[in-house]
Amino acid sequence: MKGGQKKSRTKRRLLPQQGADRKLTDTSKDQRRPTIKVNSAEKLWYMTNSKPQHSNKVDPASETIVAEIWTCIQREAQREAASEPILASHLHATVLSHVNLADALAYHLSNLLGSATASALSLMDVISDAYAAQPDLVLDAAVDVAAIRDRDSACSECGTPFLYYKGFHALQTHRIGHYLWGNGRQELALFLQSRMSSCFSVDIHPAAKIGRGLMLDHANGIVIGETCEIGDNVSIMQSVTLGGTGKMSGDRHPKVASGVLIGAGSKVLGNINIGEGSQISAGSVVLKDVPEHTTVAGVPAQVVGRPEESMPSFSMDHRL
Repeated sequence: MKGGQKKSRTKRRLLPQQGADRKLTDTSKDQRRPTIKVNSAEKLWYMTNSKPQHSNKVDPASETIVAEIWTCIQREAQREAASEPILASHLHATVLSHVNLADALAYHLSNLLGSATASALSLMDVISDAYAAQPDLVLDAAVDVAAIRDRDSACSECGTPFLYYKGFHALQTHRIGHYLWGNGRQELALFLQSRMSSCFSVDIHPAAKIGRGLMLDHANGIVIGETCEIGDNVSIMQSVTLGGTGKMSGDRHPKVASGVLIGAGSKVLGNINIGEGSQISAGSVVLKDVPEHTTVAGVPAQVVGRPEESMPSFSMDHRL
């Protein structure tokens, strides 16, 4: 009976939502970019490095962070639904009809990824089960939202990346795929990788290990290989490849430390280390280790200086 009840609730979410046309309370203009406590570089850095990731236990501090981001998304959706009637039904179905970030994200991702092969309903069950088994996946998503809002000059709200940024959607799809990969469901993980590539033009192998607070800016054409590892609070621009150098198997992809900024079109190839707080300039081809807190540029890339900030991924300053 319990399983039947859950299935019934799930189906109702996927049907056109009732009440979407009801009057929604608007918020004042000075709340358009409300303060989010977690939305500072220092807080994100502390948060992502002070607790072990991927725990199946719910941490009270993590719950607070997720709740703050979710409240921000809800408030913005409520305001936008009132000001843009064409999107009111979409905003109600995707945000306002859900009680928490996990439910809303499972609904949204499943509808973006659903296909004739795997329906949105079946994928929503898979995603919801992953979030229930590993709550830190939801924290990862919340910190990813905060990272984009903090670093992307074109993004002033929490709801924008959640609703519309394919880099965020691709990353959350990978996080689910990585969970499945580690729990013996490799075939489904590879299916999600394929759907990610088709839907978002981003290709991340489900075995790749990625920290939280990652921003995939614009995201088009990003490729991240199987044995790649990426630390916390990294920013990656469009058309970046973190790949291998040939047909060899085994550990063959880059290891990117925390706080790194990788410029548009860069190619980082082979089992090399990209040091903490380093910067790779746009269009570079990196074939050897990059020391921490240095800037590299060129083909092949050479050290040309040092970033002005200790963590260039936060400042997003691409100048040499």
